[in-house]
Amino acid sequence: MAEFSDLFYKCFIREDRYKLLLSGIGVTIKVSLLAVIIGIIIGMLIAMCNLSHKKFLRVVGGVYTDVIRGTPSVTQLMIIYFVIFAFVQLDKWIIAAIAFGINSGAYVSEIIRAGILSIDKGQTEAGRSLGLSAFQTMSRIVIPQAVKNIFPALCNEFIVLIKETAIVGYVGLMDIQKAGDFIKSATFIAFMPLIGTAVIYYILIKILTLLLGRIEARLRKSDAR
Repeated sequence: MAEFSDLFYKCFIREDRYKLLLSGIGVTIKVSLLAVIIGIIIGMLIAMCNLSHKKFLRVVGGVYTDVIRGTPSVTQLMIIYFVIFAFVQLDKWIIAAIAFGINSGAYVSEIIRAGILSIDKGQTEAGRSLGLSAFQTMSRIVIPQAVKNIFPALCNEFIVLIKETAIVGYVGLMDIQKAGDFIKSATFIAFMPLIGTAVIYYILIKILTLLLGRIEARLRKSDAR
């Protein structure tokens, strides 16, 4: 027990190293939140392209989805940071969030597309028969119903996204994982920083899972009514 206390003190208390982890938590949360917003926006647009009757839009949506899903997220992050945004004055975390949002958008688009296709075509026909335009029918009738169906899958994508942000250290961001690596390098102790990093990620994801679970439960209650 004394040895454990010594290791804990050396890794997290000495030189206020715990502050690195606290700062890293903030970076991870900021990047993840902005990325999920960007991902949902892009995902919705690409899903509309893939469901469009226009061939050009379907090709654009298909190419985007194919390229993003077919290349590693770390490669995409480095291309966006070191090539596309190389001469753009933006905070590192914003660029990283854009990269993860673009990556997530490809997966979200497939989730949204599947959710929209799961709605009975009679709903669309009913909306059009009431005089609604195609856009109004989609936005007022189809999408609200699809959201309830795809919400669990979107929650899972958000959780996966948080874990994927562990690679932002490649572009010099001090997130949770990078903070743990820094402590490991400074103390030459691997066990404590790595376990501490894993525990932090677990707690964050557990809290998020509980919150999203409550929201999903409320959505189900509204269905029951």
